[in-house]
Amino acid sequence: MGNTVAREDFEWVYTDQPHADRRKEILKHPEIKALMKPDYNLIWVVVLMVLAQLTAFYLVKDLDWKWVVFWAYVFGSCISHSMTLAIHEISHNSAFGNSKAMWNRWFGIFANLPLGLPYSISFKRYHMDHHRYLGGDGIDVDIPTNFEGWFFCTRFRKFIWIVLQPFFYAIRPLCINPKPITRLEIINLMAQLIFDVVIYYLWGVKSMFYMLAGSVLGLGLHPISGHFIAEHYMFLKGHETYSYYGPLNLLTFNVGYHNEHHDFPNIPGKSLPLVKKIAAEYYDNLPQYNSWIKVLYDFVMDDTISPYSRMKRQLKGEVKQD
Repeated sequence: MGNTVAREDFEWVYTDQPHADRRKEILKHPEIKALMKPDYNLIWVVVLMVLAQLTAFYLVKDLDWKWVVFWAYVFGSCISHSMTLAIHEISHNSAFGNSKAMWNRWFGIFANLPLGLPYSISFKRYHMDHHRYLGGDGIDVDIPTNFEGWFFCTRFRKFIWIVLQPFFYAIRPLCINPKPITRLEIINLMAQLIFDVVIYYLWGVKSMFYMLAGSVLGLGLHPISGHFIAEHYMFLKGHETYSYYGPLNLLTFNVGYHNEHHDFPNIPGKSLPLVKKIAAEYYDNLPQYNSWIKVLYDFVMDDTISPYSRMKRQLKGEVKQD
């Protein structure tokens, strides 16, 4: 249970990112460009998700605490994690298109409300760096810190690391790549505080607990959280990005199609299965997953895998950040 994993540092690579080269080749398929358009259905799905959570806030307000906890994990956590991936879609301007970038930012703030904690605007800023500079040292905050790699090196500690994923994703940007606070981030914060106060005033502490616990539990020890590890942790040497083609894509806006997403970040999740179908010769033979639960299990139990199991690059030349 306490065996230390072999890896003691990240996998440093000195190659260009694979997605840009593959994108150029796949664009030989003319049908791909036709998929580069907004997904207006995303707007209505997000509105319904917000309404579903508002209904849940009302329904749990008078339940016994054991049922509040139960529903926070069984239902609230799924909706909350799904909403973070809706916000991921919105960060790529998938709701209203690139020509209405600010509409997407405001809509992201709206989608953020039932999560309880401000997230949308900051996520957008850092996530664009993740796409431009995948694995970039000091830039890509999806890469764990050296402390995470050093400390969470046994099976038990890796299990705790998974439980605490929301905490690490929140503090990692401050440790790796702190940025000045923007006006939109302040607006995101103020809108969230006002919403939280209103929920507490109307329905009390149990509704607040349900909201916050759902967000924390949904991003921690939860089947959907397998995508955090499945996307870029190097289970096979030399492979930097992995796709998942299992049923949980239905709840996560197809974020499992991760090779396809990094190749074409301006194609909404709804259309990524079409990308795979059109360019099957590029994707069918890449390493892939069919179970995020198994990814979590293997991450904990495989003593050769740890937070250090990521490819990292020393960036050269000018770096442009949001």
